[in-house]
Amino acid sequence: MKRFATYIFSAVFSLLVLTSVQEAYACTSVIISGRARADGRPLMWKNRDTDSLANSVRHYKGEKYSFISLVNTGCTEGESWIGVNTAGFAVMNTASYCLKDDDVPASSMDREGRVMYRALEICATLEDFEHFLDTLSRPMGVEANFGCIDAHGGAAWYETGNFSWHKIDVNDCPGGYMVVTNFSLSGPEDRWKGVERYKTASVIFAGMERSGSLASAGALDIIDSLSRSYRHEVLGIDLIRDSAAFFAGTTGLAVDQDFIPRKSTSASVVITGAREGDDPQSCVMWAALGYPPCSVAVPVPVSAIECVPESLEGLCRDSSFCGLSSWLKKRYIFTSDVSSMSRYADLRPVIRGLGGALSLISCSRDCEDRISRLFLPIWSDYIKGRISVKEYISRYMGISSCFFNLYLKSFKSYILEDDLPDMP
Repeated sequence: MKRFATYIFSAVFSLLVLTSVQEAYACTSVIISGRARADGRPLMWKNRDTDSLANSVRHYKGEKYSFISLVNTGCTEGESWIGVNTAGFAVMNTASYCLKDDDVPASSMDREGRVMYRALEICATLEDFEHFLDTLSRPMGVEANFGCIDAHGGAAWYETGNFSWHKIDVNDCPGGYMVVTNFSLSGPEDRWKGVERYKTASVIFAGMERSGSLASAGALDIIDSLSRSYRHEVLGIDLIRDSAAFFAGTTGLAVDQDFIPRKSTSASVVITGAREGDDPQSCVMWAALGYPPCSVAVPVPVSAIECVPESLEGLCRDSSFCGLSSWLKKRYIFTSDVSSMSRYADLRPVIRGLGGALSLISCSRDCEDRISRLFLPIWSDYIKGRISVKEYISRYMGISSCFFNLYLKSFKSYILEDDLPDMP
């Protein structure tokens, strides 16, 4: 009991020094190299925090390669926030707050999304990306950690400022993986941001490595273990593990501060890369749009043919994964019955469930299990050479039209017919 009282006091106090910039552009991510994986396929994960909460997945035909990408809904400026192309090259970013040591004005910054969009159009390998960075005009207008994998065993982070970049090869990292939040190792430590989330994610991944589960963890395991975790390593708590004590000693509300999933989380995305020597079009993006504890990770194959489900594209007002997740988050988790409610998350429906219904997290898992049982056999047939890419995409398009209905079905206890949201 005392432990949770201490937690609440500490978290509330820390809110007083939180800056809006850190809140809006804070992300948590990892690259796991193929050498750390039983199947040799690298993984990259990004839990995106932003003030642009309406997110979509889109397909683009680039100059050299087609690609799928997480984008801000309605964006027409050629930006990507994590994506993978038909060459098997994938790129993502986290904002860094310790690399800029120049007088480049703010009006010339924040070009990371455009850089990644262009890289997905023209890059097939890490070497291509490095050449691309070298040939960009200076200043580049970025202060970021760019994470990349390719279909040739490459996996690396690029700590990138306006005039230079520093590479960290993930294949050489202990355990074959590297967690990154909002600081760069090449930047001064007194300017590091996101250290709290870095510590939490690092402990979770270290535990997976020790248990041997990291080698076989799938995209859904990563999203479930990280983007639905209410562990806080600095405070020494895990509100899911210790849920009985948490609910017994509190109202069930937690301060929304430095957990991996936060009100500012717009998506959690995992890209399953191609094993060295395999078909690059075996890559898959798993995208959970909106707030991950009440969202559902949906698989999208990378393909020259557009096959992104309409419910992920953000074009349908009545069938949007991001829209429904955002509605559930507002309706059940971040409600408005106390002042400054934006700083409080009601974890009762998230972890325990309401009125005898499954918890929101359990509903997410149920839906993901249903979708996986439809998708994984098709993907398995493709990577084993049993079906052509044409049949793979055709069969995928045949099942993907029901994904959103499965979302509604899994969350039926939380959605009444009269209650259905007007979704973006």
